[in-house]
This record gives sequence, C-alpha cells and structure tokens, in this order.
Amino acid sequence: MTRARKTGLLTAGALVVVAAGLGFYVADRNIVPDQPIGMVLRPDDAELVRQGAAVYAQNCASCHGADLQGEPDWQSANPDGTLPAPPHDETGHTWHHPDELLFRITKFGTARAVGLQDFKSNMPAFEGTLSDDDIAAALSWIKAQWPDEIRERHDMMNARARNKGQ
Repeated sequence: MTRARKTGLLTAGALVVVAAGLGFYVADRNIVPDQPIGMVLRPDDAELVRQGAAVYAQNCASCHGADLQGEPDWQSANPDGTLPAPPHDETGHTWHHPDELLFRITKFGTARAVGLQDFKSNMPAFEGTLSDDDIAAALSWIKAQWPDEIRERHDMMNARARNKGQ
C-alpha cells in the first residue's frame, strides 16, 4: 500500500470518528436540530381544530386552563424558580411567537427549543407523547380561539419569520 493511500485512509477514518463523536455529543446534549420543521398552524381547518380541542383538553388544559386563561400571576416566578403556565388567549404571549417556535416549545420543551440549558420550566416536552400532527392540531385549536385581529397579527409575524429564513 502506498504512503498516499495510507494517509488517505487514516484521514477518512479520523473524519468518521470526529463525525460520530460530534453526533453523540449533540444527541447527548439534547440539542434541537436547526432544520426548520415547516410547521404552519391551520385554525380554519375544522377537522384539525376539532382534533386539537380534544388534544388540548387532555394534555394542556390542566395547566393552561380550559379557557386558555393560564395560571394566576403567570408572570411571577414560583418559589422553585419556574413560571406558572401562561395564558394562551390574547392576553398572553403565545401569539407573539411564530408557529415554528410554538411547535418546538411544545415538542421539545422550552429549554431545548430555545437553547437555554439552565432555564427551569414546568412545561413538559411532548416528544414521544404526542405526534407532530397532535401538536399541530392543539396549536391550531389555540389559534382558532384568538380574536381575528390577533390572528391577523400572528399571520403577519409568521410571514416576517418565513421571509427572514429565506
């Protein structure tokens, strides 16, 4: 075997080891992939919204309220440093976030979704519990409850977020 061939094989082997190590490092740290999920809420899809109402009632309402009202004093930290569940109606901040981020927070939990390792939250990650379709349905149901003006503002914000990513 020539010296050049040996060097090439060693280099290729080293690259495989580095790539595998990086893969394990990323998986071990629970980092959410940067690839866009392409999630778009569909509050005008009656069947999806009906499904979302059931998903929300079973998985979200116990904290965020049956009427999306959230927990009392939701902007003040609990003794353990976590925040109470915010409202998902027009009085909360849910509609201030694009669809993609709402989906990631619901699927991966807040800390992983936004890359804040030390962020304490009572919000569970629903990855492995709810399908992507169930998450999209619940979020679509939430958006379907917002007043038209808030939905329009959220749509404009989503358009700006999509344009930024292009």
